[in-house]
Amino acid sequence: MAPAPFSSQHKNLRSGRAERGAALGMRIRHRTASFNGRTPTPEHRPLRRPETQPELLPRGVEKSPAEERRVPEKLLVNVTVQRSLGPVQVVAPTDWTVGDLVAAALRRYVEEGRRPPVPADVPSSAFTLHYSQFSLERLNSQEKLINLGSRSFFLCLRPALVSERIEASAVAEASPSTSTASCSKQT
Repeated sequence: MAPAPFSSQHKNLRSGRAERGAALGMRIRHRTASFNGRTPTPEHRPLRRPETQPELLPRGVEKSPAEERRVPEKLLVNVTVQRSLGPVQVVAPTDWTVGDLVAAALRRYVEEGRRPPVPADVPSSAFTLHYSQFSLERLNSQEKLINLGSRSFFLCLRPALVSERIEASAVAEASPSTSTASCSKQT
């Protein structure tokens, strides 16, 4: 049995919706008034400032120098090896010297199988450590890491050893070599 097309029951439902829709329309118009610039003026209240307690932190008592500057036990140091793509990361105790860092960085470089490979016959003392590839000044191999003030360094072969190796390879190949691998000549 199909309901009558225009029964009174349908009219009542529709009229209820219309009444609800009218009430919603009023609320919507009231809400959208803020977009048309008709907003009530907000009240400006002063912000409440937090109370401070200066007695909690006494300024007359100073800390001892040992408490003031804490020295970490180990440092994460980045060492970029010349002609290598990225830095080698070495966790180094603060009492290490520059020479210890060079040896550890070379060990780590070889362990990771980085390219270009480091010649096996060259000792770690043949390498110099610099603050950056643009720094001509090499660091003293006896200086402590904690006193250097940096955690990023650049490692390269000593220029004298580089020129000796180039000459030796040129004599062995009987052709002049045009590449230089000196730290001071690299930009």
